[in-house]
Amino acid sequence: MARSENKETAGPATRLVAGIARNMRVKKGWTQEQAGSELGFSGAAVSAMETCAQPASDEMLVALERVLGDGMGIFEQAREYVRLDKYPAQFKDYALLEQKALGLSLYATLVVHGLFQTEEYARALIGGGYPPLSGERVEELVEARLARKALFEREPVALIEVVLEESVLRRTIGGEEVMRGQMRHLAECARRRNVTLQVLPLDCGLSGEYAGARGGLTLVETPEHDHLVYLEIQGESLLIKDPTKVSTYSQRYARIRAQALDPRESLGLIERLAGDQQ
Repeated sequence: MARSENKETAGPATRLVAGIARNMRVKKGWTQEQAGSELGFSGAAVSAMETCAQPASDEMLVALERVLGDGMGIFEQAREYVRLDKYPAQFKDYALLEQKALGLSLYATLVVHGLFQTEEYARALIGGGYPPLSGERVEELVEARLARKALFEREPVALIEVVLEESVLRRTIGGEEVMRGQMRHLAECARRRNVTLQVLPLDCGLSGEYAGARGGLTLVETPEHDHLVYLEIQGESLLIKDPTKVSTYSQRYARIRAQALDPRESLGLIERLAGDQQ
């Protein structure tokens, strides 16, 4: 998203990459147009990256490593940190924790959790939010959100539990085809050995008990085996470290999970909503 205001708000990783790329380009005696030709981007895109008007995309960082990296791995290592620069401010601290977490316990009440969103669902959700965003910023945020999925393939493997409100599955985002694709993706995720997916049914409160009434939450186990809670609402976030509070949230999550359908029943419901099961 090449905008002049980005030059003032660019994060440290974006600025560092811009400076290194510019210096290495100049060392080779290339113009921005020549560098763009080598990288597979326009000269204007190289200029936008070097001036921080447009943070380097993952694709550009891969190309920079290939063309200007000299085998040092600088641009490859920078990918994680440039990606963090693209996240909303309130999400950046949690994003670092998520990438390195040993375990995550998630409860989503309004929309599919970001880790489990398809590209089409994420684009419809982000693009339909308020205040409206430019198309370029929408694509930037979609790219950053999808990059979080690397957690599923990371070593050591992260163990992920997620409880989704049934209303999340029934709330149409982006149209029926988008939702069908999203349901099929959830079903695929539910079959992963490191993922436990459950659905909290709409009628779980019939007996008068509804443990999820206070909203969504995320429990994080760090590589140091610390346990934290992350809360986010209306663009604001809170990271809780106090052991007593974390214990309360953990017990509440356990109750939410106990009230949910079991994993097999949850998968069956998702497959029915996808139209893959009668």
